[in-house]
Amino acid sequence: MTATPDHELVAAIVAGDGPAFEELVARFQDRVLRLLSRFTRDPAEVEDLAQDVFLKVFRKLHTFQQDSGLYTWIYRVAVNTANDHLARRGRRRLRLLEDEEVLGGGQALHASAPAPTERLVDDERRAVTRRLVDELPENFRSVIVLREYEDLSYTAIAEVLGISIGTVESRLFRARQRIRRGLEERYPELVPGTRHDGRRLRPDGDGPGESTERRGGR
Repeated sequence: MTATPDHELVAAIVAGDGPAFEELVARFQDRVLRLLSRFTRDPAEVEDLAQDVFLKVFRKLHTFQQDSGLYTWIYRVAVNTANDHLARRGRRRLRLLEDEEVLGGGQALHASAPAPTERLVDDERRAVTRRLVDELPENFRSVIVLREYEDLSYTAIAEVLGISIGTVESRLFRARQRIRRGLEERYPELVPGTRHDGRRLRPDGDGPGESTERRGGR
């Protein structure tokens, strides 16, 4: 069965077609839930936020100009809803649950089949990186999430956040700089490509294989 094109779905919903709205929810629900889960660890909270998002979508769909993708418009509603919720709760931190890194221009910091020591370093770096992302200002956190975790294009991010592509690029650059600086200043042993990086040192301190104990007694 061929899916209803977005523009036809929107027109049907605006005209009062209830089943059409159910189709929209089914089409975007998983992506919205996944996005919201990056803002809070509480599954019940995610469900509540998702209901709030789709209620807003239903009420505001008549304002959708169709000059951008429907999913980017819904993402904008979801991001704004989540950020507003966190602001009201005084929880202006993003709780990321993903395994990918946000450093190195969007490249993951670990290759396939890492050695056990490398996995320990990667696990620790991921945990630290999440804490550093938690500390970013809201405008930087949002672009990091949409780019590195949702894999949206710069154009889509600009549409979701209502900013220019140049601003997207600037915020991503500055966010990555802050995360990198945080690692260098507070966790130098976890900075990839340095002598402190566990995968790059031998037991004598000059090459791959340095033990966790030699990296600081942990």
